[in-house]
Amino acid sequence: MPLQGLLIVLWLGLVFAFAEGLRRGQHDGEVVRKAVHIGTGNVVPLAWGLGVPYELCLSVAVGFTALAALSQFVAVLPMVSGVGRKTFGVFYYALSITVLVAVFWPLGVPQFAVIGILVMTWGDGMAALIGRRWGRHRYAVWGTGRSLEGSLAMAVVSYGVTAWVLAPLSGWAWLVAGPVAIAASVLEACSPGGTDNLSVPLVSAGLSYGLCWVLGLV
Repeated sequence: MPLQGLLIVLWLGLVFAFAEGLRRGQHDGEVVRKAVHIGTGNVVPLAWGLGVPYELCLSVAVGFTALAALSQFVAVLPMVSGVGRKTFGVFYYALSITVLVAVFWPLGVPQFAVIGILVMTWGDGMAALIGRRWGRHRYAVWGTGRSLEGSLAMAVVSYGVTAWVLAPLSGWAWLVAGPVAIAASVLEACSPGGTDNLSVPLVSAGLSYGLCWVLGLV
């Protein structure tokens, strides 16, 4: 295995060890789950920065997806299985990483896969944590409870990560980041049963790529 692959495996090991430590320390289950959510998502920009080959990226993503699917039936990931609600969110999350790697790495534009995952990783992660801690203005969409504070955090973080990733392409990054942030926030609020882990990254990546194509940035 090349050095990049070893660094990826090491990072994932540290993430799961940290999350397991939180779980054994009786921390809030949602905090533990979001630690895994954010930590594993950062593998994608890490792989981009390290120049990890497509085949290795896809292999790791497929393996993570298989593990997430298995975790729906066997407690192979106890740090994310005991949060008081049963959804396929972890599987959708892993599947979205696999799809984005499979689509954008071969096209030579992995930064759009990075956008999709970072919007989901940091945007949704911060929305959940901020909404849980400071959310005072509650609302529900199709039975799914959210807070205005959490949705605002989702929009701000989504805008920030999209503009940051696209900044090297053009000074027009801010123009693309706005619609992506709005779409991601709406999808995060409206997608039921953990499906935001699939809809948010795929739409964020696809929309940012489409807008950049229209603007002639790619």
